[in-house]
Amino acid sequence: MTKIDNTEFKVVLVLDRLRSAHNTGNIFRIAEALGAEIAACGYTPFPPHPKLEKTAMGADKMVKCRHFETSYEAVQTLRQEGFEMILAAEPGGSGAWEMEYKFPLAIVFGNEALGVAEDTLQCVDGIVSLPMLGEKASINVGNAAAAVMYAVAAKNGITK
Repeated sequence: MTKIDNTEFKVVLVLDRLRSAHNTGNIFRIAEALGAEIAACGYTPFPPHPKLEKTAMGADKMVKCRHFETSYEAVQTLRQEGFEMILAAEPGGSGAWEMEYKFPLAIVFGNEALGVAEDTLQCVDGIVSLPMLGEKASINVGNAAAAVMYAVAAKNGITK
């Protein structure tokens, strides 16, 4: 993958009440790989955190991270900062590979059991989804973040 210019490909991953420091650490690694930032919301683990540090493998020290009490607060702050598009990653939305993205971009990833908070869903610009063909129709939030982020990168010409 080519080095990307963060002024053109600015992305913030908003993590809404993720319980697992392991999943959060994985997302820190994805964010570092693609030059994204993180907004940790609610009880989502954020640096410094010993379990997060173990799975993030140093990315927790490299990725810009802010903490917000709620994902709604994070989204409102990002809007005030001029973000062009704020999406939630949830079932039933536009496919990650079909969507046209605007930057700066924020994507909200929710708790695996609860999803994205309802008040946050009411104020995003749209829903981005991954195809779910199985009966369970559920994947790990870290895997979902990776798939969505690489779809965003591919749709915007970030290739090797």
